[in-house]
Amino acid sequence: MTSSAATALRLYVAELRQLFDSLDPAPFRERDLDPNAAEYIVDSAREAPADASFALLVQLGREKASETTVAMLGNAVHEYFERRAAGKRRELSRLFRTGRVSLVIGVAFLAGAIALANWLGGLIDHEGYAWLVSESLIIGGWVALWRPMEIFLYDWWPIRADARLFDRLAAMPVSLSGADAAAGSAG
Repeated sequence: MTSSAATALRLYVAELRQLFDSLDPAPFRERDLDPNAAEYIVDSAREAPADASFALLVQLGREKASETTVAMLGNAVHEYFERRAAGKRRELSRLFRTGRVSLVIGVAFLAGAIALANWLGGLIDHEGYAWLVSESLIIGGWVALWRPMEIFLYDWWPIRADARLFDRLAAMPVSLSGADAAAGSAG
């Protein structure tokens, strides 16, 4: 079930330039959002229900808003979160690739450990410590599967959730109101 109304993410700044990374020399459209502003938006979005749609409402304290600045801000916000979503998808792809390689290595190590445990067990089966050596090798083989299991059972969920969140943030309408009055929204 999806929410019917968009969750408003409100951001108050004195000037529009405060929303952008001051170390990024690119024009507004390609410019990165300020890390603090982006983190505030993301944190606010994480507090909303999981199926909520969003709307970003930016209030300027000292500047007037124009249709041009609304469009630039909307494009910058959308592109920023589209890049973040794509980055999370690349991260997820790398994680799954690491998981597959780790799984192959772990299964091969487990097979080798079981074979070695059986071979050594046959050599020293008359010794009292034979079971300890055999079981230790087998346990070591199973431990080698710990990392791939962690990846495939737990590690990928938060990355996928972040990618979905960034997709929703990339699609949100952006409204800008200046010190004078509202200038409109960029969808």
